[in-house]
Amino acid sequence: MNTDRKALWAVRELGLPAIVKPCVDCPGTRHRPSGKFRVNANGKLLDVWLLLCCEACGNTSKVPVHERRHVQLLEPARRLAFENNDPAMVRALAMNASLAAKSGYRLDWTGTWRLETDLPFYSPQDPHSLTVFVGFELPAPIRVERLLMSGLGLSRGEVRRMVASGRIRLPLNLEAKAHQDFAFTVEAGSGP
Repeated sequence: MNTDRKALWAVRELGLPAIVKPCVDCPGTRHRPSGKFRVNANGKLLDVWLLLCCEACGNTSKVPVHERRHVQLLEPARRLAFENNDPAMVRALAMNASLAAKSGYRLDWTGTWRLETDLPFYSPQDPHSLTVFVGFELPAPIRVERLLMSGLGLSRGEVRRMVASGRIRLPLNLEAKAHQDFAFTVEAGSGP
């Protein structure tokens, strides 16, 4: 008889990350996407910027997405998404870590996610193995240890002991920040 259990945990989106960069008009450093792009054409060359709003003063700033890009090198669907202020494109670029690095700002994921676990709750002390699949709705970088503590309802010390003893088998380091789907196993046992 197969007594292995499976659970699905989902990292649900609560909001987009804050864009942390100095405001040119005030001492504020936190910005949110305005939901709009600015597209400027100069002959056959395009400039595209993601427009941001400062949380402190409300003034607008911009992040370059494409600079001096020949119009034929930009896919028509992508160009239309910029011209129509496509919400999916705004969302994707607001969470884009490589755009953040290239433009010299960082993303603050605080308060942007919550962990939703299967019900009924499976205790790690149950005498049957448990395979947990963790799915991400947004690429928020979350420390694996924090996910386990939250999802299993255990202290940091208990999680570390279970990992060290092999009761929890992970494909990632406990200190790693996960942002993509993964699975782990809690082996059967009588206690952590």
